[in-house]
Amino acid sequence: METVKRIFVLVLVTLSLLSACSAAKGIEISEAWARPAAQGKNGAIYFVIHNHAREADELTGVSSDIAEAVELHESRMDGDVMQMRQLESVPLQANAETIFKPGGLHVMLIGMKKDTKIGDEIEIVLHLKNFGDIEVSVPVKEAPASGGH
Repeated sequence: METVKRIFVLVLVTLSLLSACSAAKGIEISEAWARPAAQGKNGAIYFVIHNHAREADELTGVSSDIAEAVELHESRMDGDVMQMRQLESVPLQANAETIFKPGGLHVMLIGMKKDTKIGDEIEIVLHLKNFGDIEVSVPVKEAPASGGH
C-alpha cells in the first residue's frame, strides 16, 4: 500500500511540474512602455507580443482615448534616411514574439489629448484578428536600458 501512495505522489508531482513548465496559451504582452509626450504632439508606445498559440494571428489595430489617432507604424532605414510608414496590420507568427521598439515597429499616438509624464499610465486596446481584444496599461517612462529588447 505504501508503494501505491508513493507512486501516486510521484505522478502528482510530475504532472504539477509539467503543467508549470508548459508555455502560456494565446497572446501575451510584455515590456510595454511609452516616452513622455506633450499635449498636441505625437507619442509612441513599444512592447513585445508573445504569440504562444500554434496558429499565426494578426494585430489589426490599436485604440486609445489618449490621442486623436492611434496607428501602427514601422521605421526602417532606406539608404541613409530613416523612413516611417503606417501599417494596416502586423503579422504575428505562431510560437514567436514580435518586438515593438524605437527604430522599428511601434504604435504612434497622433495628436496627444493631454500631457503624459513619467509615472503616468496610458490605456490602450490591441485588436487581434483571431484572439480578440487585449487591454494593456502602458507605463510612461524614459527609454529602458538597452540590455533587454
